[in-house]
Amino acid sequence: MSSLLYRLGKFSAAHPWRVIGVWFVAALLVVVASSTGGKELEDGFTVPGVDSAEALELLSVAQSDQAGITAQMVLTPTDPAASFFDSAQAQAGLAETQQMIEDLPQVLAVADATAALDGGVDDARQSGLFSPDGRIAVLPVQYPLVEELSAADLENLKAVVEAQADNEAVQVEAGGELFFTFDEPESGLGEAFGILAAIIILLLAFGSVIAMGLPIGMALFGLGLGVSSMTLVNHLIEIPFWATSIGAMVGLGVGIDYALFLVTRYREFLARDMSVDEAAGRAVATSGLAVVFAGGTVVIAILGLAVAGVPALTGAGVATSIIVAIMVMASISLLPAFLGVAGHWINRFGLHRRGVLPGDRAALSPGWERWGRHVSNHAWPYAIGVTLLLLAISAPVLGLRLGFPDDGTLAESTTQRRAYDLAAEGFGPGINGPLLIAVDISQDASIVEPLAAAIAADAGIAGVAPADVNADAGVATLLAFPTTAPQDNATVDTIARLRAEVIPDILDDSPAKAHVGGASATFADIAGRVTDRLPVFIVAVILLSFVLLTMVFRSILVPLKAAILNLLSIGASYGVLVMVFQWGWGKELIGLETTVPIVSFIPMFMFAILFGLSMDYEVFLLSRVREEYLATGDNDASVIHGIAGTARVISSAALIMIAVFGGFVVSADPVTKMFGLGLATAILVDATIVRLVLVPATMKLMGEANWWLPGWLDRILPTIDVDGEIFVN
Repeated sequence: MSSLLYRLGKFSAAHPWRVIGVWFVAALLVVVASSTGGKELEDGFTVPGVDSAEALELLSVAQSDQAGITAQMVLTPTDPAASFFDSAQAQAGLAETQQMIEDLPQVLAVADATAALDGGVDDARQSGLFSPDGRIAVLPVQYPLVEELSAADLENLKAVVEAQADNEAVQVEAGGELFFTFDEPESGLGEAFGILAAIIILLLAFGSVIAMGLPIGMALFGLGLGVSSMTLVNHLIEIPFWATSIGAMVGLGVGIDYALFLVTRYREFLARDMSVDEAAGRAVATSGLAVVFAGGTVVIAILGLAVAGVPALTGAGVATSIIVAIMVMASISLLPAFLGVAGHWINRFGLHRRGVLPGDRAALSPGWERWGRHVSNHAWPYAIGVTLLLLAISAPVLGLRLGFPDDGTLAESTTQRRAYDLAAEGFGPGINGPLLIAVDISQDASIVEPLAAAIAADAGIAGVAPADVNADAGVATLLAFPTTAPQDNATVDTIARLRAEVIPDILDDSPAKAHVGGASATFADIAGRVTDRLPVFIVAVILLSFVLLTMVFRSILVPLKAAILNLLSIGASYGVLVMVFQWGWGKELIGLETTVPIVSFIPMFMFAILFGLSMDYEVFLLSRVREEYLATGDNDASVIHGIAGTARVISSAALIMIAVFGGFVVSADPVTKMFGLGLATAILVDATIVRLVLVPATMKLMGEANWWLPGWLDRILPTIDVDGEIFVN
């Protein structure tokens, strides 16, 4: 493998314009194909086999309008003393808004609030469209299935809200599923912040403008190609729109990190008076092999998200894996071509002069060598103290609550948040998360009324709308409003109780079947599916890391230690998420307006990403330690020298990752904030507390046992040398 990479790196550096041309043509073809034949990214959070999916399937088979998605218009008179019951001006504004919504393309139905008002105050109250005091009106808007819609339909709805902003009679706001499906959060700010921070860090690490520019240029090129390809991949597997933000976050981080390792090694070989193409070839054959190994583990781990059984999560994993794979390919082919163009100029335009290049094998960093010796001399206090610290930070994970942020977590400047607050004020919090109960009445139509009465009598239900019965299709639909908000634990308990007790008790002797659906039920089902499969996923990832590291380092204890330490760093990041997003500690610092549950799929997604990224630093550090040990046989000295020779590069790489991930914390979207903060925290813990304190301390304590491997296992394991010397003719 190293010989193949050597030839690839040397060829790319010797014929840079050919390689750059191939990449440019490939990127051009992808962009053109994407713009002309790409399939627009959408979002559908269905989980096959769960109760909410069966409810949707029943409605779809019956061709019910309620199988589609909905929006919700919320109106209130601008005059604080007026109501829709007594203000002709407010009634006129309501009628005008209702007509504008009805005229929109793709709208199947709008609740007829004006007709309810025409029947008098009692009829208006009984319609369920007006709050008891008449101050708030809610107009559900029914759309067809998501496959028949596009972002243009959301823009049409937003246009109505904007057009009514000058209406002096009523305040008009909107929210609902249509926004969740097509409203993409603003992007670009997080990427820009991360890139700016990476530029500064690379300048400080390399001391050269050109050396800094190559990793940035390669990462941006690879990122543009990867993101552009998503609409094409969407023809093969559904890619959710939010996957591009996550893919960009991870792609930027790994792309710049991989380039940092390669450029560092290239400059080292240049300093040994090698030619440009020889230095590039050897850099790709050594550090490039580590990049392929680390990138491959990231891809494998993220693709493992398919075990969750959530199509959107699988699609997001595929999207992120493709972007990471493109970054790996760019690192071992496009970057060497850039190095070939730069040649010896890579050290020009320097900001400062270094006597020692980062990562130079011939010289160790005196400061980091002193630190490694200090930790080694105080191994027990550091090992115990830091472990207790990480366990304390991880402890809040015991209170982890999975769910999904609703419109009530958005900024007050958004129409969705204002609509949410107005609706909750007038009707109670459950109005924002109704439950959709689909009932198969093909063999028993008499069950509808007693079922509706039983659901309405449940303590967690505020009310049930009149049943919508489609006798021809044999399907009835009940709309039930919980007493609690969509993200409350009590709402999840109500859903579980309806499924386990209320509905079975009524349908006990009936052939009819009923399923609880709606957005709140769907998110509860997703959380349940992820919770059930997360332990299996974690065990599988840990076993994979153990096997890979055993083959790489020919040791039993080193991989076991790595698995445990990875769990500590990831657990700490989970703990921080709970403290900030659930408990609200410091939420104002990241622009979070209210506490929210941890998005159900984030723990699994984070674990997959962090597993691969932590392998990066683990391999880079331990390969140097093992190299020193094989040369000297001195475990303590090899650990100290390994820290001294790699800490500067690991620190620079980690700072870049933290900056890139931290940049996404400024996003207005709570989900993106969670990813950014969680990943940045884990990298910070992994690259500092774990990699530069716990690893040397534990390796000192384990002594020669670090490198013990049973003879029989040594004979059957394949040899993987991720950073060894190469042999060329």
